[in-house]
Amino acid sequence: MIIRRRLMAGVGILLATLATGLGSALPASAGETPTQASPKVELVLDVSGSMRTRDIDGQSRMSAAKQAFNEVLDAVPEQVQLGIRTLGADYPGDDRKVGCKDTKQLYPVGPLDRTEAKTAVATLAPTGWTPIGPALLGAADDLEGGDSTRRIVLISDGEDTCGPLDPCEVARDIAARGIHLVIDTLGLVPNAKIRQQLTCIAEATGGTYTAVQHTDELSGRVKQLVDRAAEPVVTPVATKGADSCTDAPELKPGLYTDREKFAEHRWYRVEVKPGQELRASVSVFADRAVNNDYGMLLRAVTTHGREIVRGSESGTGRTDAISSGLRYPKPEQDEDGQTPETVCLQVSNAFSAPASVKTAPGMPLELTVDVVDAPDEAADVAAFGLGHGWWLLGLLTLTGLIVGLLFGWISRWRIAVWRTR
Repeated sequence: MIIRRRLMAGVGILLATLATGLGSALPASAGETPTQASPKVELVLDVSGSMRTRDIDGQSRMSAAKQAFNEVLDAVPEQVQLGIRTLGADYPGDDRKVGCKDTKQLYPVGPLDRTEAKTAVATLAPTGWTPIGPALLGAADDLEGGDSTRRIVLISDGEDTCGPLDPCEVARDIAARGIHLVIDTLGLVPNAKIRQQLTCIAEATGGTYTAVQHTDELSGRVKQLVDRAAEPVVTPVATKGADSCTDAPELKPGLYTDREKFAEHRWYRVEVKPGQELRASVSVFADRAVNNDYGMLLRAVTTHGREIVRGSESGTGRTDAISSGLRYPKPEQDEDGQTPETVCLQVSNAFSAPASVKTAPGMPLELTVDVVDAPDEAADVAAFGLGHGWWLLGLLTLTGLIVGLLFGWISRWRIAVWRTR
Protein backbone atom coordinates (compact mmCIF):
# COMPACT_ATOMS: atom_id res chain seq x y z
CA MET A 1 0.00 0.00 0.00
CA ILE A 2 2.82 2.36 0.97
CA ILE A 3 4.76 1.46 -2.17
CA ARG A 4 1.67 2.13 -4.32
CA ARG A 5 1.15 5.56 -2.71
CA ARG A 6 4.80 6.47 -3.23
CA LEU A 7 4.58 5.32 -6.86
CA MET A 8 1.46 7.45 -7.46
CA ALA A 9 3.09 10.44 -5.78
CA GLY A 10 6.16 10.00 -7.98
CA VAL A 11 4.04 9.85 -11.11
CA GLY A 12 2.17 12.96 -10.01
CA ILE A 13 5.41 14.89 -9.48
CA LEU A 14 6.69 13.74 -12.87
CA LEU A 15 3.49 14.88 -14.62
CA ALA A 16 3.58 18.23 -12.82
CA THR A 17 7.19 18.75 -13.87
CA LEU A 18 6.39 17.93 -17.50
CA ALA A 19 3.38 20.25 -17.46
CA THR A 20 5.50 23.07 -16.05
CA GLY A 21 8.17 22.53 -18.67
CA LEU A 22 5.64 22.41 -21.49
CA GLY A 23 3.88 25.52 -20.17
CA SER A 24 7.09 27.50 -20.16
CA ALA A 25 7.96 26.27 -23.64
CA LEU A 26 4.61 27.29 -25.13
CA PRO A 27 4.45 30.64 -26.92
CA ALA A 28 2.80 33.51 -25.07
CA SER A 29 -0.24 33.38 -27.34
CA ALA A 30 -1.09 29.86 -26.13
CA GLY A 31 -0.96 30.70 -22.42
CA GLU A 32 -2.04 34.32 -22.32
CA THR A 33 -2.99 37.18 -24.59
CA PRO A 34 0.11 39.10 -25.72
CA THR A 35 0.35 42.73 -24.67
CA GLN A 36 -0.92 45.03 -27.39
CA ALA A 37 1.62 47.54 -28.70
CA SER A 38 1.06 51.10 -27.49
CA PRO A 39 -0.60 53.33 -30.09
CA LYS A 40 1.45 56.22 -31.46
CA VAL A 41 0.17 59.73 -32.15
CA GLU A 42 2.01 62.79 -33.42
CA LEU A 43 0.44 66.24 -33.27
CA VAL A 44 1.67 68.42 -36.15
CA LEU A 45 1.16 72.14 -35.44
CA ASP A 46 1.33 74.96 -37.95
CA VAL A 47 3.46 77.78 -36.46
CA SER A 48 3.62 79.94 -39.59
CA GLY A 49 3.31 83.72 -39.48
CA SER A 50 -0.44 83.70 -40.15
CA MET A 51 -0.98 82.08 -36.73
CA ARG A 52 -0.60 85.60 -35.26
CA THR A 53 -4.08 86.50 -36.53
CA ARG A 54 -6.48 87.23 -33.67
CA ASP A 55 -9.79 85.66 -34.68
CA ILE A 56 -10.37 82.75 -32.26
CA ASP A 57 -12.31 83.74 -29.13
CA GLY A 58 -10.58 87.15 -29.04
CA GLN A 59 -7.07 85.74 -29.06
CA SER A 60 -4.50 84.75 -31.65
CA ARG A 61 -4.67 81.37 -33.36
CA MET A 62 -1.34 80.50 -31.76
CA SER A 63 -2.62 81.27 -28.26
CA ALA A 64 -5.74 79.22 -28.87
CA ALA A 65 -3.62 76.31 -30.12
CA LYS A 66 -1.34 76.48 -27.05
CA GLN A 67 -4.33 76.51 -24.70
CA ALA A 68 -5.88 73.56 -26.51
CA PHE A 69 -2.58 71.65 -26.45
CA ASN A 70 -2.27 72.08 -22.69
CA GLU A 71 -5.75 70.65 -22.21
CA VAL A 72 -5.03 67.78 -24.59
CA LEU A 73 -1.71 66.91 -22.91
CA ASP A 74 -3.48 66.68 -19.54
CA ALA A 75 -5.95 64.16 -20.97
CA VAL A 76 -3.69 61.86 -23.02
CA PRO A 77 -4.32 58.19 -22.06
CA GLU A 78 -1.38 56.53 -20.32
CA GLN A 79 -0.99 53.85 -23.00
CA VAL A 80 -0.60 56.37 -25.86
CA GLN A 81 2.89 57.32 -27.04
CA LEU A 82 2.64 60.95 -28.14
CA GLY A 83 4.96 63.30 -30.00
CA ILE A 84 4.77 66.86 -31.32
CA ARG A 85 6.13 68.21 -34.61
CA THR A 86 6.03 71.80 -35.85
CA LEU A 87 6.11 73.44 -39.25
CA GLY A 88 7.16 77.04 -39.91
CA ALA A 89 8.43 77.56 -36.37
CA ASP A 90 12.04 78.69 -36.90
CA TYR A 91 12.82 80.47 -40.18
CA PRO A 92 11.36 84.01 -40.52
CA GLY A 93 13.09 84.92 -43.82
CA ASP A 94 11.99 85.08 -47.46
CA ASP A 95 14.17 82.28 -48.87
CA ARG A 96 11.58 79.78 -50.10
CA LYS A 97 14.08 76.94 -50.28
CA VAL A 98 15.05 77.36 -46.64
CA GLY A 99 11.51 78.09 -45.43
CA CYS A 100 10.17 74.90 -47.03
CA LYS A 101 12.55 72.80 -44.92
CA ASP A 102 11.38 74.42 -41.68
CA THR A 103 9.88 71.47 -39.84
CA LYS A 104 11.21 69.72 -36.74
CA GLN A 105 10.17 67.33 -34.03
CA LEU A 106 9.48 69.40 -30.93
CA TYR A 107 8.82 66.44 -28.62
CA PRO A 108 9.77 62.82 -29.47
CA VAL A 109 7.13 60.12 -29.84
CA GLY A 110 7.12 58.06 -26.65
CA PRO A 111 5.84 57.96 -23.07
CA LEU A 112 4.55 61.42 -22.26
CA ASP A 113 6.15 63.77 -19.75
CA ARG A 114 3.33 66.31 -19.55
CA THR A 115 5.40 69.07 -17.94
CA GLU A 116 8.20 68.76 -20.46
CA ALA A 117 5.80 68.71 -23.41
CA LYS A 118 3.91 71.78 -22.15
CA THR A 119 7.18 73.66 -21.64
CA ALA A 120 8.19 72.90 -25.25
CA VAL A 121 4.85 74.13 -26.60
CA ALA A 122 5.06 77.34 -24.53
CA THR A 123 8.21 78.41 -26.40
CA LEU A 124 6.50 78.49 -29.81
CA ALA A 125 5.84 81.77 -31.63
CA PRO A 126 4.35 82.33 -35.13
CA THR A 127 7.29 82.65 -37.52
CA GLY A 128 7.56 81.42 -41.07
CA TRP A 129 6.28 79.37 -43.99
CA THR A 130 3.71 76.54 -44.23
CA PRO A 131 5.57 73.39 -45.38
CA ILE A 132 2.74 70.90 -44.82
CA GLY A 133 4.10 68.28 -47.22
CA PRO A 134 7.59 68.07 -45.64
CA ALA A 135 6.02 68.07 -42.16
CA LEU A 136 3.83 65.07 -43.03
CA LEU A 137 6.83 63.18 -44.40
CA GLY A 138 8.76 63.93 -41.20
CA ALA A 139 5.84 62.86 -39.01
CA ALA A 140 5.51 59.58 -40.92
CA ASP A 141 9.20 58.89 -40.27
CA ASP A 142 8.73 59.78 -36.58
CA LEU A 143 6.04 57.10 -36.27
CA GLU A 144 7.92 54.30 -38.03
CA GLY A 145 8.46 50.94 -36.38
CA GLY A 146 6.26 48.52 -34.48
CA ASP A 147 2.81 47.11 -35.14
CA SER A 148 0.78 49.64 -33.18
CA THR A 149 -1.85 51.98 -34.60
CA ARG A 150 -0.44 55.26 -35.83
CA ARG A 151 -2.15 58.60 -36.25
CA ILE A 152 -1.07 62.09 -37.33
CA VAL A 153 -3.23 65.04 -36.26
CA LEU A 154 -2.45 68.11 -38.38
CA ILE A 155 -3.61 71.54 -37.15
CA SER A 156 -3.20 74.33 -39.71
CA ASP A 157 -4.68 77.70 -40.65
CA GLY A 158 -3.52 77.83 -44.27
CA GLU A 159 -2.58 76.11 -47.49
CA ASP A 160 0.81 74.60 -48.10
CA THR A 161 3.20 77.30 -49.41
CA CYS A 162 5.91 74.92 -50.58
CA GLY A 163 4.69 73.56 -53.93
CA PRO A 164 5.26 71.71 -56.20
CA LEU A 165 5.39 69.15 -53.35
CA ASP A 166 1.62 68.63 -53.10
CA PRO A 167 0.68 67.58 -49.52
CA CYS A 168 -2.26 65.60 -50.92
CA GLU A 169 0.14 63.53 -53.03
CA VAL A 170 2.38 63.16 -49.97
CA ALA A 171 -0.59 61.73 -48.04
CA ARG A 172 -1.31 59.29 -50.86
CA ASP A 173 2.34 58.18 -50.87
CA ILE A 174 2.18 57.64 -47.09
CA ALA A 175 -0.97 55.56 -47.51
CA ALA A 176 0.72 53.52 -50.25
CA ARG A 177 3.45 52.47 -47.82
CA GLY A 178 0.95 50.13 -46.18
CA ILE A 179 1.90 51.16 -42.63
CA HIS A 180 -1.73 51.78 -41.57
CA LEU A 181 -1.11 55.42 -40.70
CA VAL A 182 -4.16 57.70 -40.51
CA ILE A 183 -3.95 61.48 -40.96
CA ASP A 184 -6.67 63.67 -39.43
CA THR A 185 -6.72 67.37 -40.28
CA LEU A 186 -8.16 70.39 -38.46
CA GLY A 187 -8.56 73.74 -40.19
CA LEU A 188 -8.62 76.97 -38.20
CA VAL A 189 -9.96 79.07 -41.10
CA PRO A 190 -13.25 78.28 -42.94
CA ASN A 191 -11.69 78.88 -46.35
CA ALA A 192 -12.74 76.81 -49.40
CA LYS A 193 -9.19 76.19 -50.70
CA ILE A 194 -7.88 75.29 -47.24
CA ARG A 195 -10.84 72.99 -46.71
CA GLN A 196 -10.25 71.27 -50.06
CA GLN A 197 -6.57 70.63 -49.39
CA LEU A 198 -6.99 69.42 -45.80
CA THR A 199 -9.93 67.23 -46.81
CA CYS A 200 -7.88 65.64 -49.57
CA ILE A 201 -5.02 64.91 -47.14
CA ALA A 202 -7.37 63.25 -44.66
CA GLU A 203 -9.35 61.21 -47.19
CA ALA A 204 -6.14 59.83 -48.74
CA THR A 205 -5.42 57.90 -45.52
CA GLY A 206 -8.95 57.25 -44.26
CA GLY A 207 -8.85 60.16 -41.82
CA THR A 208 -11.24 63.02 -41.13
CA TYR A 209 -11.27 66.78 -41.70
CA THR A 210 -12.83 69.18 -39.20
CA ALA A 211 -13.11 72.97 -39.26
CA VAL A 212 -12.79 74.55 -35.81
CA GLN A 213 -13.33 78.19 -34.90
CA HIS A 214 -13.27 78.05 -31.09
CA THR A 215 -10.68 76.91 -28.55
CA ASP A 216 -12.97 74.38 -26.88
CA GLU A 217 -13.82 72.87 -30.28
CA LEU A 218 -10.11 72.49 -31.05
CA SER A 219 -9.19 70.86 -27.74
CA GLY A 220 -12.28 68.64 -27.77
CA ARG A 221 -11.64 67.35 -31.28
CA VAL A 222 -7.93 66.67 -30.69
CA LYS A 223 -8.75 64.82 -27.46
CA GLN A 224 -11.28 62.73 -29.35
CA LEU A 225 -8.74 61.81 -32.03
CA VAL A 226 -6.04 60.92 -29.48
CA ASP A 227 -8.53 58.74 -27.60
CA ARG A 228 -9.57 57.12 -30.87
CA ALA A 229 -5.95 56.05 -31.44
CA ALA A 230 -6.08 54.11 -28.16
CA GLU A 231 -9.24 52.25 -29.19
CA PRO A 232 -9.42 49.22 -31.50
CA VAL A 233 -9.59 50.28 -35.12
CA VAL A 234 -12.94 49.64 -36.79
CA THR A 235 -12.92 49.73 -40.57
CA PRO A 236 -16.22 51.03 -41.98
CA VAL A 237 -17.97 48.92 -44.61
CA ALA A 238 -19.05 50.73 -47.76
CA THR A 239 -22.75 50.34 -48.57
CA LYS A 240 -25.31 52.03 -50.79
CA GLY A 241 -28.73 52.97 -49.51
CA ALA A 242 -31.80 52.63 -51.73
CA ASP A 243 -34.66 54.94 -52.65
CA SER A 244 -37.15 52.74 -50.81
CA CYS A 245 -37.21 50.16 -48.03
CA THR A 246 -38.14 47.40 -50.47
CA ASP A 247 -34.85 47.71 -52.33
CA ALA A 248 -32.73 48.65 -49.29
CA PRO A 249 -29.63 46.64 -48.33
CA GLU A 250 -29.86 44.53 -45.17
CA LEU A 251 -27.32 45.66 -42.58
CA LYS A 252 -25.81 43.63 -39.76
CA PRO A 253 -24.40 45.28 -36.60
CA GLY A 254 -21.39 47.34 -37.63
CA LEU A 255 -20.12 50.64 -39.03
CA TYR A 256 -21.08 51.66 -42.57
CA THR A 257 -20.26 54.50 -44.95
CA ASP A 258 -22.31 55.92 -47.79
CA ARG A 259 -22.81 59.21 -49.62
CA GLU A 260 -26.01 61.23 -49.61
CA LYS A 261 -26.92 64.12 -51.88
CA PHE A 262 -28.50 67.34 -50.65
CA ALA A 263 -32.08 66.83 -49.37
CA GLU A 264 -31.98 63.12 -50.24
CA HIS A 265 -33.65 60.14 -48.51
CA ARG A 266 -31.76 56.85 -48.26
CA TRP A 267 -33.10 53.56 -46.92
CA TYR A 268 -31.52 50.58 -45.12
CA ARG A 269 -32.98 47.46 -43.45
CA VAL A 270 -32.18 45.75 -40.14
CA GLU A 271 -33.61 42.49 -38.73
CA VAL A 272 -34.62 42.77 -35.05
CA LYS A 273 -35.70 39.71 -33.06
CA PRO A 274 -38.12 39.83 -30.09
CA GLY A 275 -36.22 40.68 -26.93
CA GLN A 276 -33.61 42.72 -28.83
CA GLU A 277 -33.01 46.46 -29.03
CA LEU A 278 -31.95 48.26 -32.20
CA ARG A 279 -29.56 51.14 -31.69
CA ALA A 280 -28.65 53.26 -34.69
CA SER A 281 -26.88 56.56 -35.21
CA VAL A 282 -25.93 58.51 -38.30
CA SER A 283 -23.60 61.40 -39.05
CA VAL A 284 -23.44 63.46 -42.23
CA PHE A 285 -20.24 65.40 -42.87
CA ALA A 286 -20.48 68.67 -44.80
CA ASP A 287 -17.31 68.41 -46.83
CA ARG A 288 -18.12 71.59 -48.74
CA ALA A 289 -19.66 75.00 -48.07
CA VAL A 290 -23.34 74.74 -47.10
CA ASN A 291 -26.07 77.18 -46.14
CA ASN A 292 -26.57 77.96 -42.47
CA ASP A 293 -29.91 76.24 -41.79
CA TYR A 294 -29.85 72.45 -42.04
CA GLY A 295 -31.25 69.32 -40.42
CA MET A 296 -30.71 65.60 -40.01
CA LEU A 297 -33.39 62.92 -39.61
CA LEU A 298 -33.12 59.21 -38.77
CA ARG A 299 -36.42 57.26 -38.76
CA ALA A 300 -37.26 53.66 -37.97
CA VAL A 301 -40.44 52.48 -39.68
CA THR A 302 -42.17 49.17 -40.34
CA THR A 303 -42.28 47.61 -43.79
CA HIS A 304 -45.85 48.97 -44.04
CA GLY A 305 -44.65 52.54 -43.48
CA ARG A 306 -45.72 53.05 -39.86
CA GLU A 307 -43.21 55.15 -37.95
CA ILE A 308 -41.79 53.44 -34.85
CA VAL A 309 -39.39 56.05 -33.55
CA ARG A 310 -37.30 58.90 -34.87
CA GLY A 311 -34.27 60.99 -34.00
CA SER A 312 -33.51 64.40 -35.46
CA GLU A 313 -31.05 67.24 -35.09
CA SER A 314 -30.84 70.71 -36.60
CA GLY A 315 -28.40 73.58 -36.70
CA THR A 316 -28.22 77.22 -37.73
CA GLY A 317 -24.46 77.82 -37.90
CA ARG A 318 -21.47 76.44 -39.77
CA THR A 319 -20.39 72.98 -38.64
CA ASP A 320 -18.76 70.06 -40.37
CA ALA A 321 -20.87 67.23 -39.01
CA ILE A 322 -24.39 66.73 -37.72
CA SER A 323 -25.56 63.55 -36.04
CA SER A 324 -28.74 61.89 -34.86
CA GLY A 325 -29.62 58.56 -33.26
CA LEU A 326 -32.47 56.35 -32.08
CA ARG A 327 -33.28 53.24 -30.02
CA TYR A 328 -36.02 50.70 -30.66
CA PRO A 329 -36.53 47.87 -28.11
CA LYS A 330 -38.70 45.01 -29.38
CA PRO A 331 -40.57 43.29 -26.51
CA GLU A 332 -40.37 39.56 -25.88
CA GLN A 333 -43.15 37.46 -27.42
CA ASP A 334 -44.54 33.96 -27.06
CA GLU A 335 -42.66 31.11 -28.66
CA ASP A 336 -45.05 31.25 -31.60
CA GLY A 337 -44.08 34.85 -32.33
CA GLN A 338 -40.27 34.79 -32.44
CA THR A 339 -40.05 35.82 -36.10
CA PRO A 340 -37.60 38.72 -36.63
CA GLU A 341 -39.09 42.07 -37.56
CA THR A 342 -37.70 43.97 -40.53
CA VAL A 343 -37.08 47.56 -39.45
CA CYS A 344 -36.55 50.13 -42.19
CA LEU A 345 -34.08 52.92 -41.41
CA GLN A 346 -34.56 56.17 -43.31
CA VAL A 347 -31.72 58.70 -43.36
CA SER A 348 -32.65 62.19 -44.59
CA ASN A 349 -30.94 65.55 -44.61
CA ALA A 350 -32.05 69.14 -45.15
CA PHE A 351 -28.73 70.55 -46.31
CA SER A 352 -28.62 73.14 -49.07
CA ALA A 353 -25.78 75.03 -50.69
CA PRO A 354 -25.08 78.07 -52.87
CA ALA A 355 -25.50 77.59 -56.62
CA SER A 356 -21.71 77.60 -57.12
CA VAL A 357 -21.22 74.52 -54.92
CA LYS A 358 -21.13 71.10 -56.59
CA THR A 359 -23.74 68.66 -55.29
CA ALA A 360 -22.02 65.53 -56.62
CA PRO A 361 -20.71 63.35 -55.21
CA GLY A 362 -22.95 63.29 -52.17
CA MET A 363 -21.77 64.21 -48.70
CA PRO A 364 -20.04 61.47 -46.64
CA LEU A 365 -22.44 59.59 -44.39
CA GLU A 366 -21.48 57.30 -41.49
CA LEU A 367 -24.09 54.91 -40.11
CA THR A 368 -23.67 52.80 -36.97
CA VAL A 369 -26.00 49.85 -36.39
CA ASP A 370 -26.09 47.71 -33.26
CA VAL A 371 -28.56 45.06 -32.07
CA VAL A 372 -28.32 44.10 -28.37
CA ASP A 373 -30.43 42.34 -25.78
CA ALA A 374 -33.29 44.62 -24.81
CA PRO A 375 -33.54 45.76 -21.15
CA ASP A 376 -35.97 43.83 -18.96
CA GLU A 377 -37.93 47.00 -18.26
CA ALA A 378 -37.52 49.13 -21.35
CA ALA A 379 -37.73 52.83 -20.59
CA ASP A 380 -37.58 53.92 -24.20
CA VAL A 381 -40.84 55.55 -25.30
CA ALA A 382 -40.85 53.46 -28.46
CA ALA A 383 -41.43 50.34 -26.35
CA PHE A 384 -44.82 51.74 -25.36
CA GLY A 385 -45.91 52.98 -28.74
CA LEU A 386 -45.31 56.66 -28.05
CA GLY A 387 -43.50 56.83 -31.36
CA HIS A 388 -46.92 57.02 -33.06
CA GLY A 389 -48.74 58.86 -30.26
CA TRP A 390 -51.55 56.54 -29.02
CA TRP A 391 -50.28 56.09 -25.50
CA LEU A 392 -49.49 59.77 -25.25
CA LEU A 393 -53.02 60.62 -26.40
CA GLY A 394 -54.50 58.20 -23.84
CA LEU A 395 -52.37 59.63 -21.07
CA LEU A 396 -53.43 63.19 -21.89
CA THR A 397 -57.09 62.13 -22.03
CA LEU A 398 -56.91 60.43 -18.62
CA THR A 399 -55.11 63.42 -17.12
CA GLY A 400 -57.73 65.78 -18.52
CA LEU A 401 -60.55 63.62 -17.10
CA ILE A 402 -59.04 63.56 -13.61
CA VAL A 403 -58.37 67.32 -13.63
CA GLY A 404 -61.93 67.95 -14.85
CA LEU A 405 -63.46 65.82 -12.09
CA LEU A 406 -61.37 67.52 -9.40
CA PHE A 407 -62.21 70.98 -10.73
CA GLY A 408 -65.94 70.12 -10.84
CA TRP A 409 -65.91 68.72 -7.29
CA ILE A 410 -64.09 71.78 -5.94
CA SER A 411 -66.53 74.11 -7.78
CA ARG A 412 -69.60 72.33 -6.34
CA TRP A 413 -68.07 72.42 -2.87
CA ARG A 414 -67.42 76.17 -3.11
CA ILE A 415 -71.00 76.81 -4.35
CA ALA A 416 -72.44 74.73 -1.52
CA VAL A 417 -70.39 76.67 1.03
CA TRP A 418 -71.48 79.98 -0.51
CA ARG A 419 -75.18 78.99 -0.30
CA THR A 420 -74.90 78.01 3.35
CA ARG A 421 -73.62 81.47 4.09
